[in-house]
Amino acid sequence: MPAAAELGRQVGAVLADLPLFLTAPLYRRRHLCWGAEPSEVAVDLPGDELCPGASFRATRAISIAAAPEQVWPWLVQVGAGRGGWYSNDLLDNLARPSATEVREDLQHLEVGGWVPMSPWGTPTERTAFRVEAFDAPRWLLWAKPDSSWVWRLTPLPDGGTRLVTRVRARYDWSRPLTALFGVVLLELGDFAMQRRMLRGIRTRAERLAAG
Repeated sequence: MPAAAELGRQVGAVLADLPLFLTAPLYRRRHLCWGAEPSEVAVDLPGDELCPGASFRATRAISIAAAPEQVWPWLVQVGAGRGGWYSNDLLDNLARPSATEVREDLQHLEVGGWVPMSPWGTPTERTAFRVEAFDAPRWLLWAKPDSSWVWRLTPLPDGGTRLVTRVRARYDWSRPLTALFGVVLLELGDFAMQRRMLRGIRTRAERLAAG
């Protein structure tokens, strides 16, 4: 259980994001490409073919003042019960603070490895992504039967990194409750959570780069 000060910070972060959770459908077209250039939205990325006819497609991006090699480790250790999601820990990591250091014990990456979305129970294809493929430190692809999530790291001329991420997902209305949960999660929660995650990765990678 986190200390009272940390728990208070987490509650404050959720409250700060609450307006984004509630209003995201109103500006859906804009937030689906938050931070991304038109060329980044249009480009084909690894995994696009895994989720044809996606109901939800978001491409977002951020520039980071750190080399791809300094950003990559933060992606490798992502996951509930692992390094966390660098986002709203109160909601996605049972209030356990996301890692603020690169953890060597979580740096072994292999195809088929779990990336848990939920801090409860054993990971399954409904509650976790699997590592589908990767090319370190250029791109990393996660997938599950109804969605794909890819991260692309491009070196910038100034030594920094352009981090682009894309989520593609289908709403399977043959399973109404599952589909409805997906709608709530993605249409209401995804933007605020992913924006905070991208900024969390940037903060950590830049701190690492600064020594």
